[in-house]
Amino acid sequence: MSKSLPYSMKDVHYDNAKFRHRSLFKVITQTLLTSNMRRECLSCSTGKFLGLLMIFGLACLMLTHTNKAHSVSDGLAKGIGTNEEHKEVTDVGIRFKKLFRRAPRLPPRLSPDEKIIHRNFTGKLNEPNVEEQWKARQQNVKDAFTHAWSGYKKFAMGYDELMPVSRLGVDGLGGLGATVVDALDTAMIMGLDEVVSEAGSWIESHLLDRIRQKGQVNLFETTIRVLGGLLSAYHLSGGDQGMTLVQKGPKPTIYLDIAKNLADRLLSAFTSSPTAIPFSDVVLRDSSAHSAPDGLSSTSEVSTLQLEFNYLSAISGDPKYSTEGMKVLAHLKTLPKTEGLVPIYISPHSGEFSGENIRLGSRGDSYYEYLIKVWLQLRDTQDGNFTYLHDMYEEAMRGVKHMLVQKSIPSELVFVGELPVGPKGYLSPKMDHLVCFLPGTLALGATKGLTKEKAMKDNLLTFEDLENLKLAEDLTKTCFEMYSVTSTGLAPEIAYFHTKDYFESGLDGGNKSSEYVNDIIIKHADRHNLLRPETVESLFVLYRITQDPKYREWGWHIFESFEKYTKVESGGYSSLDDVTTVPPPKRDKMETFFLGETLKYLYLLFGDSSVIPLDKFVFNTEAHPLPIKSS
Repeated sequence: MSKSLPYSMKDVHYDNAKFRHRSLFKVITQTLLTSNMRRECLSCSTGKFLGLLMIFGLACLMLTHTNKAHSVSDGLAKGIGTNEEHKEVTDVGIRFKKLFRRAPRLPPRLSPDEKIIHRNFTGKLNEPNVEEQWKARQQNVKDAFTHAWSGYKKFAMGYDELMPVSRLGVDGLGGLGATVVDALDTAMIMGLDEVVSEAGSWIESHLLDRIRQKGQVNLFETTIRVLGGLLSAYHLSGGDQGMTLVQKGPKPTIYLDIAKNLADRLLSAFTSSPTAIPFSDVVLRDSSAHSAPDGLSSTSEVSTLQLEFNYLSAISGDPKYSTEGMKVLAHLKTLPKTEGLVPIYISPHSGEFSGENIRLGSRGDSYYEYLIKVWLQLRDTQDGNFTYLHDMYEEAMRGVKHMLVQKSIPSELVFVGELPVGPKGYLSPKMDHLVCFLPGTLALGATKGLTKEKAMKDNLLTFEDLENLKLAEDLTKTCFEMYSVTSTGLAPEIAYFHTKDYFESGLDGGNKSSEYVNDIIIKHADRHNLLRPETVESLFVLYRITQDPKYREWGWHIFESFEKYTKVESGGYSSLDDVTTVPPPKRDKMETFFLGETLKYLYLLFGDSSVIPLDKFVFNTEAHPLPIKSS
């Protein structure tokens, strides 16, 4: 609570000579009636006479002034007053007023410390500029990126990922230096020329040899992280008449040439498959491909390649990349669905869905994300009619609302559940952190990247768009509360929600002061945090579209928790094993997406909305921005 002011309004009304306003007549009478004056006047007849004479003289003077003023006013009203008369009376009035005028009342002089207290109390005089505050917070994110990169550079340069606690590098994504490529466009957006030079030089010197020599990689992970990162770097460094955010690093054509070489090898996953559904794994050194051991591909993986391959075709002039990628979505259009919802597995051998499991978490998530994003990417081109993608997206979102959305008990958090045994089975109140991509996708689908204010002004929003935007806001709150309900302020990998059919006691997040401590259930096996970006991604999109500052504030709370509990002093940030305990045990792994996505979205959330505008760019599922091409 701020200290009270040195004085307040109650002082003004208090019967106190320092602050109380008194008339001239009251001053005189109070003076005359004081005990000392009264005694002296009563004891001396001369004093009585002089006192009465003074009072009588003052009364006559006041009455004379009033009468003259009235006569002049009357004369002016009747048109008979003269300028001389008016001047004479005015001069008398001015002299009289000067004689008895009170000195102006000034507020008490405050010391420097009191001035600070006063300003803080009012909240206005020294309130910092809001945008300056967010620039400072954006700088904090930039510093965090520099710290993460410094750890990677010192201990793991050229490896896919950093183990920050062990201070070692590890290859878990095929050995293509995934962190280097994933982090590159983040460094460009942040204007970190030195990091761009270091990452760009490594890519120019080493990545092509790695691609030629390495063995098996996952088609999906390599496309979204490495291919997507190269294509974004190409545009942001000035390629395709794009932005030139930095002055250092290789020429844009270096990134494009390496991207084409990699994509040519990845195409074998499409051309080797007997159907339009690509195999999941590629051997880079001999450009061969094969399916996973169980023979299946993830639905999300085969349908989350198109943004990258479409853009590569557009800038290279070779349609083969886009042709193969779009065959997948055209084929998925023909398959049976349940209100637009699809199972999480598909067979590249038969081209059919496999199993009944329906969810928007792992293996299902980005199928729905790319339906709307690929449509946004292609809708203004002359390459064909892609309205079917928008139709599939709208049908799927209606299915989500009808079949998967529920509210928790007792506080009615809106969440998205799963159908583990298909549409005829029970709804599980399980929600992966990965599902927190959905609010951003819903908001993007509603306004097509425009602000809500502009979209409404231009009458572009349907009732369904507004409904989807409301759901996006509700789900974003739920995703944030998955953070705030824990002891560390960081979300678990998976949460369950208390419903009328499901509850387990003793599995709360540890923050007993949270309003939602009884709504969110966190099982022991799900308490880890991998530095994931999905919630801050949706905060970024929702802020850009609604301009509501609460999304920035929520993002800042999350960033502070990352700083407090995941930062490793020697360099880098670590995943956590249990977010419900303090201090949380570290998992000793810094995922590439922490630099490629999480910190990028936080940086953009705190910055100017004109940087990478949502109506001019689409972000691939690894947060690499690709420009929307027009006819």
